[in-house]
Formats: sequence, structure tokens, C-alpha cells
Amino acid sequence: MDQAQIEVQVLDSLSHIAAAEWDNCACPETADGGRPYDPFTTHRFLSALEDSGSVGPGTGWQPQYLTAYLDGLLVGAAPLYAKSHSQGEYIFDHNWAHAYERAGGHYYPKLQMAVPFTPATGRRFLVRPGYETIGQSALVQGAVQLAAKHGVSSLHVTFCTEDEAKAGEQMGLLHRVTQQFHWCNDSYADFSEFLSALSSRKRKTLRKEREQANRFGGHVSILSGEELKPEHWDAFWTFYQDTGSRKWGSPYLTREFFHIAHNSMADDMVLVLAERNGRPVAGALNFIGRDTLFGRYWGCIEHHPFLHFELCYYRAIDLAIAHGLKRVEAGAQGEHKLARGYLPTQTHSLHWVADPGFSDAVARYLEAEREAVGEEIELLTAYGPFHKAQVEEHQ
Repeated sequence: MDQAQIEVQVLDSLSHIAAAEWDNCACPETADGGRPYDPFTTHRFLSALEDSGSVGPGTGWQPQYLTAYLDGLLVGAAPLYAKSHSQGEYIFDHNWAHAYERAGGHYYPKLQMAVPFTPATGRRFLVRPGYETIGQSALVQGAVQLAAKHGVSSLHVTFCTEDEAKAGEQMGLLHRVTQQFHWCNDSYADFSEFLSALSSRKRKTLRKEREQANRFGGHVSILSGEELKPEHWDAFWTFYQDTGSRKWGSPYLTREFFHIAHNSMADDMVLVLAERNGRPVAGALNFIGRDTLFGRYWGCIEHHPFLHFELCYYRAIDLAIAHGLKRVEAGAQGEHKLARGYLPTQTHSLHWVADPGFSDAVARYLEAEREAVGEEIELLTAYGPFHKAQVEEHQ
């Protein structure tokens, strides 16, 4: 098809496009009545961020959603934002920014094709089935042209899929490889069967951690859908503020986000809530995908040994096994996850830098970084908690 047939538009709000039209590209797999692969690029999630004021004026995340039309038919879309900082991304480019500005340039603003505050792998070039090649090409060209038109330093496509990374690299973007820790379900019948795959020493350690965590003096509830009530979000907002203030200085999400998400996304979420003496004391919020459980937020107002591991990691494994999910993505960073059965896994991003000299320097850096990440993943996997046979199978 002739690329000239494609019309790329920029929207400053998702209110300008119908949810069904956007989701035809974002999650076409839901046509069979099932869940999306992940809920984060759906119209309802991105709208919750926008409508709650978590993105938009004053946040450093200004929506610039891309849409690509072929003869009036939406064939591609992308969550794109103009950024005035590098917070809430989890693919770190602070050193790039410092180097760029030491050389006399202005690194910000930049363009970020991503789901804000969400280090979860998923499609970023949202294309209607049957239009993959032309849709991806239009979105990449549209984003680069937008970056050039406004004179921004760079474009970053973060936590894209490996297939998207390969396609983007062929279109001239720079490919970056980083890592997270994911738990993979080897068709375990229950948590005990998962434990049997671990070495004896690690198996004993995990059992002791769970036993101690569950002696915190209260009980743990698993809440989703209609079981979630406004008072649960009041409690979780308190937890989230505590975590946000310690990690980022201030929370990324507003209180209104949880109110909107309660009304539009309750079936996409699972809240693991610990209560003691009739009062919520800690919680972990997960989002449910078609074959993946995404651990997203944690917080507490009381500290109990190993309760964090129990709510965030072990209960997530329980949920994944119970619902036949293939994996748990437990968010960014955290080598402590390795001992709990979460193995290092590659994550991918794509980058375009306007300045040719700086782009060449970034390309050299990324080549060395990919090699180092590969070696680290191999080393960490070998020192993981699984029996040797399990490790060899994963590699």
C-alpha cells in the first residue's frame, strides 16, 4: 500500500476518540470476550490517568496520542506524551540527559511512547489486525516527524514487545535491552509444587518467610470486581502515598485515579489486603492480563517481617497458579525477587535521538549495555533458587 494513503493525527485527549475505536487497535484480542493481553493501553486505563489529572498539565506528561487512518479507518494508535523530565518511566536515561546538556543541548522536552508510571511490557504500536506493517511504519514515522517538527531532543518507546523492538530497529530506531524479574508458571498445581522445583535450602527459606509473614496478627483478603469497595481505596491511597513519598518524593497517581479505576476497571484489578485488629495495614494492587498478573503498587502503615514478600510476590504466585496465568510481572528492579523464584527477563525499548553525533554515542553505549545485560541475566539465572535442571530449561 502507498504510505501516502495514511493520515497521522495527534490528539491531546482520548476524549476525542471513541473507546471502542481505540480498543480495536489496543486490544483486538478481546473480540473473543476474553481479557486484553494487558489492560494498560486500553482506552479505560489511559483515560483514567488523564481524567484523574495524573497526566496532563503540571505533571510533565502531556498527552500527544498518535492515530493513523487509512481511508478513514483507524489502523494504528499509540500512547505518546511530551515529557519535561524522566520520572515515572523506569527505563533510565538520566545519564543521557546530563551528557546532552553538558554538551550544550536541551534534553527536555522529549517524546515518550509509553504507559505512564507502568513498567510492564506490552504493545506500544497499537495496530488493527491485518495492518501490522503499514500501521507500525506510520506510527514510527509519525512520531519521528512530530519530534523533528517540534525540535525535541529524542523519542523513546519504552517497554515495547520484543517483536516491536526488532521491527523498530529495522526502521532505524536504536534498540535497548534492560531487565526485570518475572515469575513463570511451569503448569504448577499449587504453591507446594512450585516449591518442589526449588533447591532444598531455598524451599525452606520461602516456607519460613511465608509462615512468619502470616503471623502478623491479622488476615489477608483477595478482592476484585464487586468485592472492591470505596473504603478499600481509601485505605490503599494511604498506603500508596507512603510508598510514593519515600520512592519518588510525591505520588505519581492522584486519589481521583483510584476512584475512576474503581468505576471503570474493577474487573481488571486484584487487591491483596492485610487487616489487623479491624484495620487495613498493608496492601498490594495487581492488574490482570490475559495470561499475566501485573504487580503494580504496594504500601503499608505497619511493618511486619516478610509481609511485603507475602502480599506482593507469594500471593501473586498463588493467584497466577489458581487462574492458570503464565507469568507474574512484579514491576521494575529488585534483585531480592530472584530468591523468591522471579527470574531475570529481558525488557526492550526503542530510541531516536535528533543529534547525529549523540545518536552515534548512544548506539555504542547500547551495544555494550546489551552485552552486559545478557551476561548478568545468565549469571543471575545460574544463581537463582531453582534446581539445576530448571535453570538449564529456562536458559
